[in-house]
Amino acid sequence: MKNIILPAILLTVPTAALAQAPDASPGDASPIIVTGTGLELPPGTPAYGSVVIDRQRLMDNASGRIENALADVAGFQQFRRSDSRSSNPSNQGATLRALGGNASSRTLMLLDGVPVADPFFGYIPFSALAPERLSVVRVTRGGGIGAFGAGAVAGTIELASATRDQLPDFSASAFYGSRDSTELSAGLTQDLGGGYVSLSGRWDRGDGFQTTPKNQRVAATVPAAYDGWSTNLRAVAPVSATSELQFRATLFEDNRTLRFAGADNMSQGQDASIRYINRGPWQVDALAYVQARNFSNIVISSSTFRKSLDQRNTPSTGIGGKIEVRPPVGDAHVLRLGVDTRFATGDMYEDAYNANLATNPRTFLRHAGGDQWTSGVFVEDDWTLGKLVLTGGARADRWSIRNGFYRQVSATTGVTTGSAYADRSDWEFSGRVGALLHASDAIALRTSAYSGFRLPTLNELYRPFVVFPITTQANAALNPEKLKGAEAGIDLTPAEGVTLSATAFYNRLDDAIANVTIATNTRQRQNVNRIVAKGIELTAAAKLGDINLSASYAYSHSRVDAPGAAFDDLRPAQTPSHAASATIAYSPASGPSLSTTLRYVGKQYEDDLQSDVLPDALTLDAIARLPVGHGVTLVARGENLFDETVVTRNAGGSMDLGTPRTLWIGVSFGG
Repeated sequence: MKNIILPAILLTVPTAALAQAPDASPGDASPIIVTGTGLELPPGTPAYGSVVIDRQRLMDNASGRIENALADVAGFQQFRRSDSRSSNPSNQGATLRALGGNASSRTLMLLDGVPVADPFFGYIPFSALAPERLSVVRVTRGGGIGAFGAGAVAGTIELASATRDQLPDFSASAFYGSRDSTELSAGLTQDLGGGYVSLSGRWDRGDGFQTTPKNQRVAATVPAAYDGWSTNLRAVAPVSATSELQFRATLFEDNRTLRFAGADNMSQGQDASIRYINRGPWQVDALAYVQARNFSNIVISSSTFRKSLDQRNTPSTGIGGKIEVRPPVGDAHVLRLGVDTRFATGDMYEDAYNANLATNPRTFLRHAGGDQWTSGVFVEDDWTLGKLVLTGGARADRWSIRNGFYRQVSATTGVTTGSAYADRSDWEFSGRVGALLHASDAIALRTSAYSGFRLPTLNELYRPFVVFPITTQANAALNPEKLKGAEAGIDLTPAEGVTLSATAFYNRLDDAIANVTIATNTRQRQNVNRIVAKGIELTAAAKLGDINLSASYAYSHSRVDAPGAAFDDLRPAQTPSHAASATIAYSPASGPSLSTTLRYVGKQYEDDLQSDVLPDALTLDAIARLPVGHGVTLVARGENLFDETVVTRNAGGSMDLGTPRTLWIGVSFGG
């Protein structure tokens, strides 16, 4: 399978690059307009409730990281509170609505319609998603599975690439920050053949901060150094007056050191996609993509500070595609018909070492892996009846988990042990319905009910891991998670430029995958009966001249239902009950600007038994811009200005900390 990656990429590149604007026929005065976007959102989309983060807000982010911009939506969380500079990449799963901390994403994240999660681990490569390359982000906290494929059991995050009018011909920025940190980026966009081509790159590095509390540091303790880069090529070319091709290729690599000297990890990827959009009477959205990813990680013993595990190679491949057709069925209906498919395959190669001996000998060689395939068909219709919009859809998905295995070879005796796991497959049926009533120009009412499912990742099925002193075992018998949910909300526009929204929700995740404590310092991934999360979400925004205000709050009453288990009726691990975010920005059309963001996350627990607490945290970020002429702007940024202590891990008192106060000064051009 790996051998087809390069040919697949090479075949897609010329397709997009050589696409030319067709010659206009004599007398045809129809303009050819290239947008670089997908099809318009159906009118029933607001029925499922969503929050939009615009480009300006993405750029006014003190850390310059997309995951921190997403934290504007209260209820968004990763498995750890750390961002992508000081977290193990395999912890970067995204989840909404307190459905339980999980290193694999329960939230489906899409970039221009393409899933971005790692094919093996299910984590999100946040460091490869540079905010300056994006136009807008839409976060739907419920909604279940729709026309975008399986995996959305905790909402959907849709990222859209920046359009031509948002991309200057040339842009660049350079920042220097605390602890010898640097951030460099540049972008070049040129019109070509009726379309355009955009090439951008970014490099981030830093000596890092001490994630280990001062009273727990030893001679081997080191700061969380990071060094990562990414480059992105996007080309958009017209095919006709109503259709276009969009091509994207992204390469990235990220290197980090966590806690101890030698505890290095690396993640890298090469992604490519091609998309055909037709906005004619028969609208079409067709795409195909390929992902080639890898990951490595060295675990250092916290008692002898020698290597105990070398997860040296984890290559994985993801291949998929989608075809959606919207036939002309009248102005009152938007009918969507389509198919999609996704294939993932991956292998884990790791070597275990005896860290108790000075010679640090290798003891075992391990190899595990498997394949997954999901293919589905969907239909969805939005029906507009005056002020009322009804929406509904259904999906049928066929999934399979195949070729799973785990092998271990003794480095001293050569004896091999292991297991080959039986292939599994089944059908899943999902659906969703919603209604949106525009009661007046100032009031809109909405309600929806939905379902969805998520397959366990190859990582959850076959790869154990260690975060001292806890060992978490894999489980090849895991079943898919299944979501059922409902919500109702109201959207108010009491005055021009002022919006208020409130949503009450109930989500139930059956067969939820959790890290279950089975012995002292030992956990195993298991399906628990269910997690039930219910709560409210409030958002507000106001534009008062040059001042912009926005706020978001989420309360989630989330509990594990596991009769007979010690964690029955407890809050899921890594889930706070309260989360909030508020931003005030002064952003005139010209001149200096200032934006400040206050974020709060409530107390949560490290483990399923609620024995280790992660205290609540309140942080303040700020960014200021001063234009100096000729497209040049001076920029100052500050993260965690209160220097709040943010505990990101607590295993029996062994702790990791999040980003302390961090200051940046820099210059940007053309952005």
